[in-house]
Amino acid sequence: MIVDFITEYTKLIVSNPDDVTVEFEMMGDKFAEITINANNADIGKLIGKNGNMINAIKTMANGCKAKDGISYKLQVQSI
Repeated sequence: MIVDFITEYTKLIVSNPDDVTVEFEMMGDKFAEITINANNADIGKLIGKNGNMINAIKTMANGCKAKDGISYKLQVQSI
């Protein structure tokens, strides 16, 4: 659920939506890591000024934590 949201949301933000991939990995019972891979030209758009965009995405992930009890760590990488 959260992976689908992050994938669709990030594709709306970037200039090269075909290059966006999102990887999900459980790191235990209550912890998961989500990695957003995007074109190098789009990394700045995903992070945003002063980190505002990535913080908004993290806030949405924390909202899902209240529902399913899993903590999410988000990373942005260039491809």
